[in-house]
Amino acid sequence: MDPELAEILDLLRRNGGDTSDIEVKSAAGGLPTDLAGTLCALANLPGGGRIVLGLDERAGFRPSGLMHPQAIKQGLAGVARALEPPVTLEIRQVDLDGEAVVVARVPECPPSAKPARVRATGEAWLRNWDGDFRMSDVEVQGFLRQREQPRADRVPVSGAAIADLDLELLGVWHRTVVERDPAGLGRFTPEDRVVRAGIVTPDGKVTTAGLLALGVHPQQFFERFVVNLAVVDRPGVRASATRTVTGPIPVMLEESVAWARANFPQHVVADDAGAVRDQWAYPLEAFRELISNALIHRDLDAWSQGRAIEVRLLPDRLVVTNPGGLYGLTVDRLGQPDATSARNGRLVEICRYARTPTDARVVELLATGIATVRRTLAEAGLREPQFNDEGIAFTAILRSAPQTAATTSNLGARSPTPAERAVIEALGGAPVTIHELTERTGKSAPALRKTLRSLREAGLVEQIGGKGRTTTYRRLR
Repeated sequence: MDPELAEILDLLRRNGGDTSDIEVKSAAGGLPTDLAGTLCALANLPGGGRIVLGLDERAGFRPSGLMHPQAIKQGLAGVARALEPPVTLEIRQVDLDGEAVVVARVPECPPSAKPARVRATGEAWLRNWDGDFRMSDVEVQGFLRQREQPRADRVPVSGAAIADLDLELLGVWHRTVVERDPAGLGRFTPEDRVVRAGIVTPDGKVTTAGLLALGVHPQQFFERFVVNLAVVDRPGVRASATRTVTGPIPVMLEESVAWARANFPQHVVADDAGAVRDQWAYPLEAFRELISNALIHRDLDAWSQGRAIEVRLLPDRLVVTNPGGLYGLTVDRLGQPDATSARNGRLVEICRYARTPTDARVVELLATGIATVRRTLAEAGLREPQFNDEGIAFTAILRSAPQTAATTSNLGARSPTPAERAVIEALGGAPVTIHELTERTGKSAPALRKTLRSLREAGLVEQIGGKGRTTTYRRLR
């Protein structure tokens, strides 16, 4: 099989459908009529994307049977040239089970020319994690503003005065600066320090960064600088446990985590030693890092001031979205030690010394936040986080632990432990020995036997042999 197509199929099947940068269409009846919007949306997506024609999603991404592949390729190239600016695709025809499949790579439109538009209608399209959407005028303005260096956090807030700063938060900030940076910012007088830090302008006006980080009630001036949180039990049903968190960044961070403690489901799990404990459906430490990043890296420009940070807890995933895409980074570099960039440089530096009401840091500034998210998810036996940069919005998606109906029912009310999931995945169709399982999982034989005993009691694994014969284990479902 073609390596690129094999990679695409693996991603699609693991995701259960299209991804943020891969769109699949059957095209069995010819070139789809709705390709212009998808091509435009992918061209506006950081890094671009790919379109695959000739796969049937409803049939498990098997070939749909392209009737005229050459005509499909020519038509696809024509649609791409009808964008403004025109897009040149990299188009390949590959074989899958004797059938033709067309794979087209859509390059990202140059940032200086964004947003790309469909020339015939003048519409600009946006790729989201759950589909393509026509851009509103406000979203178009967001792309246009990205052509300039962000400086919105440095702007003085009209009508705000020093009296609008929280004296307690400000006092903690001063004390932390003196402790952490005595030879730098800490050596100045408090009056001079707030000016040099960008909290207050030289003529005594409070900046956007200063108000958001240390203000009494920033929402008096920025109504939508809030975090909207909600539990969505199923699509189309009114959300429950809704809450809008307000206040300065340290307070909003702590209150958002408190909401998570009250609303995240908990599962009863057992570790390799057999100890039973409660485990959050999503690690609170990972959630805290995502909210912290959203608060300090969200876009603060005029176009985005009507938008809030949105958190949705769905039955199978947790979604955190904030206005403004990544700045100076790409998704594939998130979490790397040398990959640091800040849209709101002034705000980030102020938050370096800000503390929550419980004296916790707001930000580390060591590029460890995303690494922490990945680490804590792995420790909880959850999948890698999914990050989608849509240019004018950034979405983080955490998926719940995969559970089959058989696994859930046979293990009772609890979720399978990470050790049980690892063994289930390591057991193939043929019986295997403890030695083979040790090599596949890296677990010790005693730990594996304890896990296998639990799985046998649940009716998920069968033991073959024993009493003088070679003992092997086979997955039953």
